[in-house]
Amino acid sequence: MLHSSVSANSSTCDLPTSLYRASQVRALDQQLMASTGLTSIELMSRAAAYALEVLLARYPWVHHLYVFAGTGNNGGDGYFLAKMAASRGLAVDVLEPGDIAKLSADVKGARSDALAAGVRCACFTSDDTLCVKRDSVVVDAMLGTGLSREPSEEFSHAIAWINEQDARVLALDVPSGLSSDTGMALGLAVRADATVSFIGLKQGLFTGQGPELCGQIFYGSLGLGEEITQLSASASQVSRVDYPNSKHLLSRRRRDAHKGSCGSVLVLGGDDGFGGAAMMAAEAATRSGAGTVTLITRSANVTAMLSRRPEVMALGIDCLDESALGLLHKSIVRASAIVIGPGLGTQSWGQALLNETLRMAGRDKPILVDADALNLLASKRADMEAMTGTGSGGGLGGRNWVLTPHPGEAARLLGKPLVQLQSDRFACAHELLEAWGGVCVLKGAGSLLCYGQTSGDVSVNVCTEGNPGMASGGMGDVLSGIIGALLAQGLNAPQAARLGVCVHGEAADLAALDNGERGLLATDLLPYVRRLLNDC
Repeated sequence: MLHSSVSANSSTCDLPTSLYRASQVRALDQQLMASTGLTSIELMSRAAAYALEVLLARYPWVHHLYVFAGTGNNGGDGYFLAKMAASRGLAVDVLEPGDIAKLSADVKGARSDALAAGVRCACFTSDDTLCVKRDSVVVDAMLGTGLSREPSEEFSHAIAWINEQDARVLALDVPSGLSSDTGMALGLAVRADATVSFIGLKQGLFTGQGPELCGQIFYGSLGLGEEITQLSASASQVSRVDYPNSKHLLSRRRRDAHKGSCGSVLVLGGDDGFGGAAMMAAEAATRSGAGTVTLITRSANVTAMLSRRPEVMALGIDCLDESALGLLHKSIVRASAIVIGPGLGTQSWGQALLNETLRMAGRDKPILVDADALNLLASKRADMEAMTGTGSGGGLGGRNWVLTPHPGEAARLLGKPLVQLQSDRFACAHELLEAWGGVCVLKGAGSLLCYGQTSGDVSVNVCTEGNPGMASGGMGDVLSGIIGALLAQGLNAPQAARLGVCVHGEAADLAALDNGERGLLATDLLPYVRRLLNDC
């Protein structure tokens, strides 16, 4: 049976949920060989057999393979695949960018077997003028998971050649040039339209540049599913999450429910010229099941909010005088959860609203902080302790909040260059948790959720929902409203963040399936959000 994601934009619910770093998978390989008696050659042979099964099922028209084999075990997988494909009547050429004198004994044996089966093996150079026919598939078996630096010149030339071809590309374990730990390319990287991963799914396949470079992902346990489960129970603190494996977090609505039992969301934002962001967050909260939603915004936005969604209680505050502070306090006390940041702006109005909200809400009130509220927090790092009224280390770890930065906001929250943080999204998520506490959602392709005790018991979730159509304004505001409504309905912060991110991405996938990715608007998600939350 093939385990795979259905497409680059669809559910990956048939893939395992545990994700690993390369070192963890190597350790798992060693444990499996020790416990089962299997050899490295036998594992390579099983990997090749599974990969060939995937290849023939996905490309039934193939007649010719070009297998690019490296000098490590990834190359051994490639040599075995070449041998097996030749025995099935395919024409096979193995191209060798590296120095074959560096092959291990096991990989040399695999190469000898391929040659004996009639496979042509030849050195690849940048001067090669191969002509790839339409019935050909390129197999990338060069660098695998062991890459920790930019590919050497000979492999970079091979990667560039592969990317220039009008051919289907199947990568074994990980596209060459992609870091399987971080999800970022280390220089040039192969653009595959399918990737077959073995033993343990690598975390970098699902975030950053991973989804773009990997294409459709297949997983092979190599007949060791039960043994892998037993050995890897405590090996990974990173897990893949999607809507199907998260929807259980929200229980069905009681038959005697009323609006008071379904939670109250308070949304704060919408400075002059940015009212739409706060309105989208408020409307998303109503469609996500909150019993009541209140919006505190600039007075100029009130009429527009009531015209768009009269179910929202819209209150105008333009200056925080004594009367306004009383209204704000009353609203915060009444709220089950607070969403602050959409369209808040970074001027004095937004800063004052954030300061007073954090002061009045205290440490325990669930708060989602997004957009400009994050930028204001970043600008106030030095005096965060005084602003929050907490007593040690800024007191950030003790606050019951969900922070939802995109990479630029994360860079400002940590005071580090964006390029540094983008080079390792997993490290960035850990740093956000260490610095700010609560639950941190690092948005982007393969959004990361990080939560737990910074002393060591930290969990990271990678959301595999969503698509490039979400690259449009307002998506984050809708997400804020969804998570805020889930907090108000009683989910704790990690649960609300996980289900909210997954519902948001799945809603976008459904909307794109119906009408395409280009032109997808944030508010297009709302009917699908409502449907998905009713299917929980």
